[in-house]
Parts: sequence; structure tokens; C-alpha cells
Amino acid sequence: MNRVPPNHRSALLRRGAVAAAGTVALTAAGALAFGTSASASDSHREPPRPTIVLEHGAFADASSWNGVITRLEGDGYQVVAPANPLRGPASDAASLRSVIDHIQGPVVLVGHSYGGSVISEAATHEPKVRALVYAAAFLPAPGESAGGLTAKFPGSTLGDAVEPVPYTLPDGGKGTDLYIKRDLFRGQFAADVPRNEADLMAATQRPITQAALDEKATSAAWKTVPSWDIVTTKDLNIPRAAQEFMAKRAHAHITEVASSHAVSVSHPDVVTRVVEQAARATAR
Repeated sequence: MNRVPPNHRSALLRRGAVAAAGTVALTAAGALAFGTSASASDSHREPPRPTIVLEHGAFADASSWNGVITRLEGDGYQVVAPANPLRGPASDAASLRSVIDHIQGPVVLVGHSYGGSVISEAATHEPKVRALVYAAAFLPAPGESAGGLTAKFPGSTLGDAVEPVPYTLPDGGKGTDLYIKRDLFRGQFAADVPRNEADLMAATQRPITQAALDEKATSAAWKTVPSWDIVTTKDLNIPRAAQEFMAKRAHAHITEVASSHAVSVSHPDVVTRVVEQAARATAR
């Protein structure tokens, strides 16, 4: 076994200490360099994508967004599709705002049909909401109701297709729910949806109160929030003329599609494309 003389051992220890110090310095420098690089990368990082919140309308439920949700999530978006109570724009907007408040980061609100009335109210003075997308939807101004806007232009056959169902609340209050008659549902609401799917939609439709369609809007977020509008030209619920009137008044980016009222079911590609246009615009 070779023994190292004491004076050589001291020199080796000194050289080891210097080498160790150099290694520490190099490691620190490397860490600093990586830190600088990461910071530079952070400065060029894309802004966070908005969460897409989908609000269904009357005579439908959240499953009406299934085709759109699948496509949006496939493109990397976070999506939430809450249940709309369908009791009235003010109370339904309050319910939707509770969902928005729980989301981190920016939001794009999408409303179908009566859901347009709800998102218009919910997005007022809500800084998280960066864009509004309306799909065969109402864009009421303050003082206007969904029922009033439908009647403003000829073409809707909804009145003859609905069936009123009275109800009584536990506190004794009374009201009327509206359903589309099962045998008329496909022709009225979803003429371009396969029959078996339209039959399922008819069976699972959620009613809206007559009072909700008569309740007047108190605010209109589309006046200040950038808006997109999908106008359905074969719609028997909301006449094309009514949709065009509201969309142009809101200075919305308009896309027309030859669709029934159930555009999110029959044309999910179109709806997804418009929603993603709005989402990308929020990053500019």
C-alpha cells in the first residue's frame, strides 16, 4: 500500500478544496444561468387560455353541449357546462356568477337560446369575462324580454308547440313551466338532429317558467364585452330576423349557419370554431 507523504497530503487537500470551491461556483453560475433562461422563457410564455363556460337554454340541458365540449377539450381548453335553473334571468345569472367566481383566470361565456339572456346579465361588471358567444340566442337590451324579442319579428312557431304545466311551490307560490310537446319536439327544436338523438333530447328536456321568458333584462354585457354570434337561419324558435337584429345591434362578429335551433348538437364544429375564435381574441 502506497502512503502519501504529509506535505503532499496537505497539497492534495488544498487542491481538493480549490476544486470543490470551483465546482460550487460553477454550480451556482449554472443555476443562475438556468434561472435567467427560465425567466426569459417566462417572459415569452403565452397568456393562459380562458376557461370556456357553456350555458344551455330552455328545453335542453347541459348534455346539449357534449359535441362542443369534446372538441374544445381535445384542443386543450378547460370547459364547464353548469345546469341552468331556467327560473328567470336575474336568479339564473346569480347562479352562473357563482360558477364564474370559482374559476381561476379569464373566462369566455357561451349562451344558447335563453342562455344568452343569462350570460348577458351574468357578465355585467364581471372582469373575468373576456368574451361572449351567443348561439341561436337572445341578446336583450335593458327592458327587453326573451318573449318580447321573439314576438318582435314573424317566424316563430314555438307558441303552438309548447305545453304549459302549472306547479305549486312549497311556500304556496304558483307558476307555469313550459315544455315542448314530445311529438313536435324534433320539428320545432332539432329538425337537423338524427331522430333517435332528438327523441332523447325531447325526453330529457328541462322546462322553463313562463315568468322567465317574460322577465325584462336589467343589464346588457354585450355593450362593453366583445361578442360573437351564431345566427341559425332555419330556426323556428327565435326567428332569423330577430337574431340578426340583436347581433347587429351588439356589433357582434356574426357567423350564419343553416341550422335548426339545436345548433350546438347539429353543428358542433361551427360552434367550436366560433368559440375558439373568441377565446384566441382574448389573448391579443
